[in-house]
Amino acid sequence: MTVNLRNIVLDILLEVLENKNYSHIVLSQVLEKHQYLSKQERSFISRLSRGTIERCMEMDRIINTYSKTKVRKMKPEIRNILRMSVYQLKYMDAVPASAVCNEAVKLTNKRSVPQLKGFVNGVLRSIAREEKKVSFSISEKYSMPEWIVEDFTERFGEEKTEEILAAFLHAHDTTIRTNTAVVSPEELRAHLEAEGVTVKPVKELPYAFQISDYDHLSSLKAFQDGEFYIQDLSSMMVAERAGVKANQEVLDVCAAPGGKSLHVAELLKGTGSVRSRDLTEMKVDLIRENIERSNMKNMVAEVWDARELDEKLMEKEDIVIADLPCSGLGIIGKKPDIKYRITREDQKSLQALQREILSTVHQYVKPGGTLVFSTCTICKLENEDNVEWFQEQFKDFTLESMEQILPGKDYMDGFFISVFKRK
Repeated sequence: MTVNLRNIVLDILLEVLENKNYSHIVLSQVLEKHQYLSKQERSFISRLSRGTIERCMEMDRIINTYSKTKVRKMKPEIRNILRMSVYQLKYMDAVPASAVCNEAVKLTNKRSVPQLKGFVNGVLRSIAREEKKVSFSISEKYSMPEWIVEDFTERFGEEKTEEILAAFLHAHDTTIRTNTAVVSPEELRAHLEAEGVTVKPVKELPYAFQISDYDHLSSLKAFQDGEFYIQDLSSMMVAERAGVKANQEVLDVCAAPGGKSLHVAELLKGTGSVRSRDLTEMKVDLIRENIERSNMKNMVAEVWDARELDEKLMEKEDIVIADLPCSGLGIIGKKPDIKYRITREDQKSLQALQREILSTVHQYVKPGGTLVFSTCTICKLENEDNVEWFQEQFKDFTLESMEQILPGKDYMDGFFISVFKRK
């Protein structure tokens, strides 16, 4: 049976861009469902769907330049067939323009109104001939909503903002962290290379690598054996900054899927304990799966609402990690649909939620203990402003360090990490 790959991509685009479902979840589910396809076919689905979502505003600007009917007035199937087709014309040189147009016409006939075949064909062939000069604003060039561009520019300046926006669109290899409780970094590298994986060291941390040239992660024996965990380098810095020492009691209050908790448990080298919590059974099940795969004995996972005070943990924890819900503007490179769904009002709501959680969880830190407050955003409202608020509210805590990691072209997401000590 021949599978129409573009038909699958169209389904993904409709789920993400029209039904507002999360791109990383939709794409992961689709690729798992179609595991029987070749690596090349699955790569095509991933590249085309992800690329179209990432550059959606740019695609719309091009389409609107050539089409009398504007994108927002088109049928959902038609606008997304055009978007994915324009992406192929502009960014996938291996696909001939004639094939792009012909496949779009077939898809229109199958999925929408057959009478619109001529319209789709005409628009795409005009774009392929590049009859008109298309001009882009910064917002359209990087497919980033104007309000986010304005906020970034105000904070970082025009040049740095363009660097950040370009970094979001830059392809990254997968970053992994060695499970040092099971294997050494040198052994892990040898095991992965024996499976045909390309492994590159990361200069910042000796146990971190970038990997590429693999098929399914889950098919790698090193993954099945719990020898590594997929985690961005900036996320690894949370455990690094926490100053973990042997025999400490650690609480991670918003932990799913558990990467930072596992990292801390490794750094404890079999001593102490890590209590890893999140809001729902589904999220905590993800943590439990990772504990089991990593064979981590000094770690437990529990369902708990971080806003609710747990009396039995009052002043009991050496370290509390509060990696809190946020707008996610630092990880747009991994989850591109974030930029289309987040609003300024959302940021204000998230700021308030972070304050509510911090007001509760700081009480678990014992005197002399450490509170790590982190987010995966680069928004001042949720980061520095909340640090300032926390310092004003809770005078028995001293700010030890604070850093805003910006998205980079190499291998780092945007991340914010602040460390407090309780007097």
